[in-house]
Amino acid sequence: MNKFLILEKQTVCPKVKQIIVKAPRIAKKAQAGQFVSLIVNETGERIPLTMADWDSQQGTLTLIFQEVGKSTALLGNLNPGDSIEHLAGPLGKPSEIENYGTVLIVGGGIGIAPIYPITKALKAAGNKVIVILGARCADLLFWEDKFQPITDELIICTDDGSKGVKGVITVPIKQLLDERKESVQRMVAIGPAIMMKYAALTAAERNIPSVVSLNSIMVDATGMCGACRVEVGGETRFACVDGPEFDGAKVNFEQLIDRQKIYLPEEKLAYEQYQTKVGC
Repeated sequence: MNKFLILEKQTVCPKVKQIIVKAPRIAKKAQAGQFVSLIVNETGERIPLTMADWDSQQGTLTLIFQEVGKSTALLGNLNPGDSIEHLAGPLGKPSEIENYGTVLIVGGGIGIAPIYPITKALKAAGNKVIVILGARCADLLFWEDKFQPITDELIICTDDGSKGVKGVITVPIKQLLDERKESVQRMVAIGPAIMMKYAALTAAERNIPSVVSLNSIMVDATGMCGACRVEVGGETRFACVDGPEFDGAKVNFEQLIDRQKIYLPEEKLAYEQYQTKVGC
């Protein structure tokens, strides 16, 4: 029996793929901000992925991932009809969802995927929701059509100016807060660590509480390996069991960014060896 059957697959932008997986028990309990941990095949490693969407009635999960290493490349080579060996979840603490007033939600790169269920939940709670989607260029943007109906305002930003506001993600944030004088009660930012660092700093300078998700540093997702240690407010936390969301103003981003670089050479080598093996 295929426990976690892949029903659909598509490429949403270069090296970024979307799969819909049959996982009724997980879909029934999923909440915004949570993630799953999966093993592609019986010899694979465990990797965490934030749930981008789910359908509790159909019993499906939508996962979006970027192929950056061997494990995500293995996952990207599966097709509808194939199955994932192991899938555990939902894991992590759900997002704090309340009626804050006006919430600014920022998604950068692959971080666009996990802000989708958070946006839906905050909108359903009665908030005015402003969303900024950012990427290096227009080709790397996705899901604009899915965000339109669940936002009060959708702003697009690209580093090269190929679509929307030209500049890094803090440019439209500052335009919104300083030039337009928009009153924002809370910010949520998910994306590359460097993006979250400066988004949180921009919010803190204006006394706006911010939340960031540190899912990218997780490994086993159970709190046992210790790889996801992060310093938050001067104390050690584990992203997988204490998060993945934390107060952006309290995260030691310098330490986080340094630790994310530790195994980059090994990750690159494993990916290149796998690509050579499969003839890509």
